Parts: sequence; C-alpha cells; structure tokens
Amino acid sequence: MRTLLTKTLVLFVLIGCVGVGSRAPRAVALADGVYLLPGSGGAADDGNLGRIGNAGFIVGDSGVIAIDTGTSHAHGKALLAAIRAVTDKPVKLALITHTRPEFLFGGTAFREAGIPIRTHSRSARLMAARCETCLKTLRQTLGDAPMQGTALYKPDQEFDATHDLATIGRTVRVLHFGHSSGPGDIAVLDIASGVLFAGGLADVQRVPDTQDSDLAGWHRALAALRELPVKTVVPGHGDAAPTEAAIGGVQSYLTSIEARARELVAAGASLSSVPDMSELAAYASWDQYETIHRRNASIVFLRVEREAMFK
Repeated sequence: MRTLLTKTLVLFVLIGCVGVGSRAPRAVALADGVYLLPGSGGAADDGNLGRIGNAGFIVGDSGVIAIDTGTSHAHGKALLAAIRAVTDKPVKLALITHTRPEFLFGGTAFREAGIPIRTHSRSARLMAARCETCLKTLRQTLGDAPMQGTALYKPDQEFDATHDLATIGRTVRVLHFGHSSGPGDIAVLDIASGVLFAGGLADVQRVPDTQDSDLAGWHRALAALRELPVKTVVPGHGDAAPTEAAIGGVQSYLTSIEARARELVAAGASLSSVPDMSELAAYASWDQYETIHRRNASIVFLRVEREAMFK
C-alpha cells in the first residue's frame, strides 16, 4: 500500500510540475523507455515562455531519440536536462515532427550539444522559407531575454519517406503520409510500446491548425494511423490519449468544419461573415477555439469556394 501511494504521489508531482510558465519540464513515463515532456497549451505568451507544445523521448539500449526540441535555446536546454534526469545514455538524434515554432527552435541547444537534427525535406524547405519571420514574431511576443541564443538553423539530416531507425537499439518508425497537416509533417511510432508521437497530425482538446494542411491528405493520414498498432497517442498539444480520443477527435473536427464551409459557400456567404457563422458548439471548449478555429473557418471556406469555382 505504501509503495502504491508513493508511486501515485510521484506521478502527481511529475504532472503537476509542468504547468504554465514552468521552466523545469519533468518527464512523464508513458511506457517502458518512452517519456512525454508536456507543454502548457494555450497561446505563446511571456507567462508560459512559448513552451506550449509537447516534446518527448525514447530510451533504447544504446541511446536516446528526442522528439521535438521546444520553443527556444533555453527551452531546448531544459528539455535536455529533463532527459538527463532520467538517463545518462547519449542523445543520438532529435526528430522534428513539424514546422511550428514551439517544436523546432530549441534545436539550437541540441546542435550545441552535438546532437544532429533530423526532419523531412519538405519541412526543412518550409523552415528555410518562413521561420526567420516566425522567430522575429516570437521575439516580439516573448521578449529578447527568453529567446537569447535562439536562431534558425538548417537540419543536419533530411529524409523523404517512411523509414525505421535503429539508432538506439530499439526500432523507431518515422511515418510520413504525404502532405497532410503540413507538407513534411511526420509521426513517430515506438514499435515496442505502441506509443505514437503524432506531432502536427493530432491535437487533443485543442483546435488543430489547418493553415499548412492538405485536408484530403490529412484525412488519409489519420485513417492510416488508425490501422497501426497504437496504444497511446502523444499529440502536438494536449494530454496523451487513446487513439479514438486523439485521432478521432481531429477527424471529427475536420469533417465538421468542412461541412460548415460547404454550407456557407452554397448559401453565398461573404468571407467577412464566415468566422461568426462557423460556430461549432461541440468544439467550443477546446483550447484556441476563439482564435485558431476562426482562422480555420476562413481558410477552409476559401478552399471550398475555390474548389467550387473550378469544378
């Protein structure tokens, strides 16, 4: 009984220590050798230091693969410290799942430590094309001090297709389904545990961002993920969850917003009226509903309208 109580208290502390504005992320064990480093959620601000997205790592016999690197150089260093608090095995590689600021700018700390950064070639091109602007925006939002040492970089390794990594003595599958939530977005599956790091493909209880997406491709990717032996999904934002809650939630939201956009196009709605006319009550409690959902409504409306024009 004492052992069970101790384990429960430890888990409570691990989760509770990772809150808004936390500067010391703690690893939460999801399976043997598989860990989540939770983000705060919400929008990036000076309270949470922009550390809003999840990261994680997988420990094998001979080393560690890190998954996503955080928002800033300081965040990247904090994530590395959290890994080292769990294991002294070397971090062999860091995978970037998608090109959102909260997942990639900590890469400078990893590279400083001699850890190569690996990402899809299309994500690397997207980083080069626009991430200097993202970095400037982050500096304006968070201030110079939290972003000190943070810089855009070129990934050390690129790839184009799904493949297995045996770098750490444990099979880790890197999954790319084509243009989905973003052109080079990937998911990472630990074969032994069935834990999937979904990156930009899935958020839990948070509105997914359609800005870079191909919606048909995203639906295909989500359907493909359902066919995999996945037990737990780590989303880009939100709590780790079973497949239905994580993958099914995104599928439902995308289907709903597309259906509403088609109704508005058929009704001849003006673009300016679309955000106010695209209320989806089932998702109103989700994180970033008032911001990302309203932007999604306009993006999807324009795509459906363009599709109708060229039929």
